[in-house]
Amino acid sequence: MLELQGVDVSIGATPILRGVSLQIPAGRMMGLIGRNGAGKTTLMRAIMGAVPARSGRVSYEHLDFASVPLHRRAHLGIGYMPEDRRLVPDLSVEDNVLAPAWATRLEGAVERLRWILDLIPEIKPLMARKAPQLSGGQQKLAALARALMVGRELLLLDEPSEGVAPALAHRIAEILSRLKGEGLTVFIAESNDRHIAGLIDGAYLIERGSVRSA
Repeated sequence: MLELQGVDVSIGATPILRGVSLQIPAGRMMGLIGRNGAGKTTLMRAIMGAVPARSGRVSYEHLDFASVPLHRRAHLGIGYMPEDRRLVPDLSVEDNVLAPAWATRLEGAVERLRWILDLIPEIKPLMARKAPQLSGGQQKLAALARALMVGRELLLLDEPSEGVAPALAHRIAEILSRLKGEGLTVFIAESNDRHIAGLIDGAYLIERGSVRSA
């Protein structure tokens, strides 16, 4: 289970998250729904440790994340897909996808990559390309593949459908549907639930940095 208890986050003097408490049960797919600027990305980054919580607690499987450095969280089987993709421009798609496996010394990386390519066959012909040579939608798929490389237990997806064509948004929903049978815990942030309503087991609504159950 992923759990946040009373998490406050500020950037400079500006409060962004206000007393956020939520639970993502193990093996469930949950949504975080809110308009742009509501705090979705900050919440995801707070879970990953990319922005510090001023107060409150983030825990996963009863492990307090305050004791887990940012670079160690991928070792726990947590994959993160940022909204802006954050692919390394000088690396090929294949190297971008494999980079988390190298960093964590992941056992079975070849088999994991084979599974990812079966799940997302669209990236097979792109593997030798550099990230800037991809369209925005192709970059989204590559970023999802990278998150899946180490996201064997928990997957955090920040607006996977944002800024892509409707057909690709539908395709991403199909991929997420296949993941439901894999036992992953998945937390998806989106501006609305149009593409994920039939997938998620429940949702939280975020507005002005405050979260409540849908």
